[in-house]
Amino acid sequence: MMLITFLPYTFSLMATFPENILGILLFCACVMMIGLIQVLIVLYGFSQPFLLNDHIQMSQNRAYYKQHILKVIMRVPIMCFFASIFSLIFFQLSYVLLAIIIFLPYISQSLKWIWSKAIGGQVDDSPDSMLFYTYHPSEPLSKERVEAFSDGVYAIVATLLILDICEDNVPEPSVVKKQFDNNLTAALREYGPEYLAYFGSFATVGLLWFVHHSLFLHVTKATRLMGLFNTFSLAFVGGLPLAYQLTHEFPRGSRNELEAVQASCVIIFFAGLFQLAMWVSALFTERETLHPYVRYGGREHAFMLAKLSLYPCVALGTYFLTCILSRFSAPIFHMMEIGVPFAFLLLRLLVRVMLVLLKWLFCTGRPDVDCFPVEEVDPQLPINDIVT
Repeated sequence: MMLITFLPYTFSLMATFPENILGILLFCACVMMIGLIQVLIVLYGFSQPFLLNDHIQMSQNRAYYKQHILKVIMRVPIMCFFASIFSLIFFQLSYVLLAIIIFLPYISQSLKWIWSKAIGGQVDDSPDSMLFYTYHPSEPLSKERVEAFSDGVYAIVATLLILDICEDNVPEPSVVKKQFDNNLTAALREYGPEYLAYFGSFATVGLLWFVHHSLFLHVTKATRLMGLFNTFSLAFVGGLPLAYQLTHEFPRGSRNELEAVQASCVIIFFAGLFQLAMWVSALFTERETLHPYVRYGGREHAFMLAKLSLYPCVALGTYFLTCILSRFSAPIFHMMEIGVPFAFLLLRLLVRVMLVLLKWLFCTGRPDVDCFPVEEVDPQLPINDIVT
């Protein structure tokens, strides 16, 4: 963990001095050390079988699991080793190798799929069907860890917003005394746009967290593809403090302010879009990932889809509206941020009205038939889960 916390510093060095190889060497050295420590953890875990999960403990091919996990762990350190060597010869190529590392598991999975199609059959990972470290989109992830990681990111983003407004928006006593005749209220009026941007940004973070929380209330099991979309969404959520800073940094009505507002709309759009992508990916494997009462056709399914679609639609509409009314870009953006919470309050009512209208339109003359049947509850599901 200590080495992982040092990685952002190496990223900053590489971004600030892209032609200096020291940042690349430090990054590669950290990753290689992290990989070696993970190898030691895996070797220790397999030397104490009671530490392993039940599936591997009961497997007759425990040695294969150890070999497979070690092979997956060592991919990244080996790539970083080659990247550090190429940085001494041709540093641009080392950046390409580091970029490939991010997509390496999915490239490997795609090549394996192509090879299986080429030879005309399925390639088994192990005699008892490998369930872990396969990088298959439907590979299960710990739902609790995904939620805990996401909650941590949202908490940090909210904290950054609070620190930003506390650090930069408190007037100096000398300025209040000289320019505002020692009137603090008059001095604080100058920070009105900053306060508006802060409350709007904090409401956006809170509502995105609320939608994320609602989504995982309906999910029984997360998959690797959902985890990937969740990571992308959190990456854009992490840009919301930047959006807050940009929306009040430039003169009002200027071209820079318009571009800053549009960049903020893009950040919010993709943060919401990847949340929607999580829900869509869960629908493709709904029997394994969703509670029975929200499977396709249920009212909760329709309401969840509406909640997840709200932010992408509103952000996209705000973007195009600022293109037309560029002089009022900042007020339009702030109205969007503050108005969306009220839209959430009305959303459930609107969804119910729409469902009633659809039922009336398509089920006329069939009052005894429900056009939107909820799928029958799986009898194998524990009754406590159904009640919850």
